[in-house]
Amino acid sequence: MQSENLLLSVEGLSVRRGNMTAVQDVSFSLAAGVDMAIVGPNGAGKSTLVQAILGLLPHHQGEIKWFGQRLHAPSSSSQQRAARLFHQGVAYLPQNFLVDARIPMTVGELVGLGWDRAGLQLPWQGWRDRRRAVHQALDRVEASHLSRQSLGSLSGGELKRVLLAYCLVRPRQLLVLDEAPAGLDFSGEAEFYQLLGKLKREQGWSILQISHDLDMVRENCDCVLCINRRLLKQGAPTDVLHPDTLYEAYGYEAYGQPQLRWRA
Repeated sequence: MQSENLLLSVEGLSVRRGNMTAVQDVSFSLAAGVDMAIVGPNGAGKSTLVQAILGLLPHHQGEIKWFGQRLHAPSSSSQQRAARLFHQGVAYLPQNFLVDARIPMTVGELVGLGWDRAGLQLPWQGWRDRRRAVHQALDRVEASHLSRQSLGSLSGGELKRVLLAYCLVRPRQLLVLDEAPAGLDFSGEAEFYQLLGKLKREQGWSILQISHDLDMVRENCDCVLCINRRLLKQGAPTDVLHPDTLYEAYGYEAYGQPQLRWRA
């Protein structure tokens, strides 16, 4: 893999949760335009790995680099700049996004926070640009009609679209998903991934996503990391989603079990 094409590099990453090592010595690289899935059983450290990469959890060993510059321990001006660019260029959709219906926030206001967070304008400047960016982001996810609705009134599928619009309101290079379609029914999940694929092609995103849906991974992802606290295997879906690897990861013969949602 050409180093100049690498967005993200993780080298020997280990993370503790209390007295337990939740992630041990994981290394991988993510190139521009690649859709990478992280798979493994419950408790394998998938969310911990992602949260450590994002700086939401500390790691006690290893390095995380964004375009070759180390993150989360910036000691030089170039590393500080890399950390700033990382947070501007990465969007994160957690597994659960809880909405308090008592908070009177509209869809348009939430999406606008993505613009404000970038610090692209002073608060009293660029309001036309902000409004235009919010409208365009909602239009791309086919949710313009929701702009004035309160967040608490949205269905699960509508909320997922709005969160994608939040990610779209300014340019991003990497989208990180932690089981983002969780809570959607089969039809809603299919619509979500169809929309995600369309946006990936349009925006040129790289994607790092945690998933339990191995059929989806097989059909849509370019690369797979299979972990169970440590990295078991990485590569193309046809290589990683092999019975031997799945048996090592899940601890039983995977075919026909609930973890694998095989479809005709």
